[in-house]
Amino acid sequence: MLIIDARDSDSIDKALRKYKKKYEKAGVIKELRKRQQFTKPSVLKREQRIKAAYSAKIRREQGLD
Repeated sequence: MLIIDARDSDSIDKALRKYKKKYEKAGVIKELRKRQQFTKPSVLKREQRIKAAYSAKIRREQGLD
C-alpha cells in the first residue's frame, strides 16, 4: 500500500501527482504484468543469451566499419 504525506496546504492535484509518481516508482504495474504470466527460468536464460548474441553481432558489425 502506498502512503502519501499530503499536507493541508497541498491541493488535491498536487497530492494526486505525488501519488502517481510514487506509484510509478514502486513498479506496481511492472510487477503486475510480470506476475500475470510465468516464464520458466530456462526460457529467460535462453532469451538473454539470444539478446546478448544479437547485441554482440551489432557491436562487431559497427566496429568493422
